[in-house]
Amino acid sequence: MQSQTKTKFIATSAMFVCLALVFSYVEVLVPFSVGIPGVKLGLANLVIIIALYEMDFKYAFVINAIRIVIAGLLFSGLFGMMYSIAGGLLSILVMWALKKTGLFSMIGVSMAGGLAHNLGQLLVAAFLVSNLKMFIYFPVLMFSGIGSGILIGIVSYIIDKKLPKYLFR
Repeated sequence: MQSQTKTKFIATSAMFVCLALVFSYVEVLVPFSVGIPGVKLGLANLVIIIALYEMDFKYAFVINAIRIVIAGLLFSGLFGMMYSIAGGLLSILVMWALKKTGLFSMIGVSMAGGLAHNLGQLLVAAFLVSNLKMFIYFPVLMFSGIGSGILIGIVSYIIDKKLPKYLFR
């Protein structure tokens, strides 16, 4: 990769991290509550999905990891960061694998990412409390992950189509 292109990708990645952090902060300030603990929109995933499609897995992974650590330090503390790391890592790996197949749209990839994120968080919760009964809550998280994943996927698709492609080339 040319040095100018690599510099452009690093600068774009830094802007994406900042944007994802802003979305994380907005989500903390304006809590989306449906009365079910753990259910949220995942606005920062807009940035991650666009990075996955327009940049590369490596950049999307790093953007996601940095965002999770900084947001955890700023907003949710150590336990919140542990849940986010588990959900975020499983989510980005699932989205990358599905995107690589070429069989899924951005919306389908996002939906699977939302589901995987909730599964990752539930796995950490079950491990921390040493109780598999936590998985009774999975159907609720499954539907919320699918719903928010579809919504985030639709918005990501619309934004991605409007973004100038010279940012990523």
